[in-house]
Amino acid sequence: MKTLILGGVRSGKSRLAERLAQQSGLQVVYLATATAGDEEMARRIEAHRRRRPAQWITVEEPLRLADALLAHGREDRCLLVECLTLWLANLLLGSEMEALVREREALLAALPGLAGQLILVSNETGFGVIPAGALSRRFCDEAGALHQRLAVLCDRVILTVAGLPLVLKGAVP
Repeated sequence: MKTLILGGVRSGKSRLAERLAQQSGLQVVYLATATAGDEEMARRIEAHRRRRPAQWITVEEPLRLADALLAHGREDRCLLVECLTLWLANLLLGSEMEALVREREALLAALPGLAGQLILVSNETGFGVIPAGALSRRFCDEAGALHQRLAVLCDRVILTVAGLPLVLKGAVP
């Protein structure tokens, strides 16, 4: 089962993903993409760490997500990726723009044959106004295109709003 969970900031998507991972009954590998660029982000990362069960394996991978998925995917595991938009931002802000295309395509290629369960968490960016800056517009374009391609590959797609999951594709959790 491959699940894509989308939602806005503070929509409840992370808590839903963590609950689904816990309910899977499988060993959970939490693939964290965030980097602590400032003190506030460091606090957010620490809050996520404290919330996770101690038996979960945490892998921090801000760029090479497909490699991490392939290295840790097994039939007896549930991989939880938190979050795709942070991963995308890391790639967009990197010095090598070709890395975004390479890593995105590697991620999309890895999903169909990936062993075990997968839960992908990402921020839905398409509900707001069009950003004024070129980089922000590209980020929204890239996120939207990635979400559309992932939705095709995933068995279940859930939009989370105000802590409530709305199943867009697949079975209700």
